Amino acid sequence: MAAALALAGAGPAAAQTAAPRFAPPNLTPAGVRALAANCAQCHGTGGRTVVGSQIPSLAGRERAGLASQLAAFKRGTARATVMDQIAKGYSDEELAALADYFARRPR
Repeated sequence: MAAALALAGAGPAAAQTAAPRFAPPNLTPAGVRALAANCAQCHGTGGRTVVGSQIPSLAGRERAGLASQLAAFKRGTARATVMDQIAKGYSDEELAALADYFARRPR
């Protein structure tokens, strides 16, 4: 209770310093695979979309290009149907780990 009151009295400036993090990034191989599983809904299992899909496959793409695109989505300088919103939910380290993960997947 005292902690809640202390936070309430901190004012709006304290609330705007950083977005809440519910868990620290899990950048172990298993943790990154779990993060990548979130991408399967649109980008296919292992980052490989079905033939003819309008959504790009991620598997086997260049790491630097993927990392740059994900960072642009997070900053809002690249727009997409949902990716510019989704990317904002990941830390920079998580996005870099995802770019590395998909770059290592076979096409």
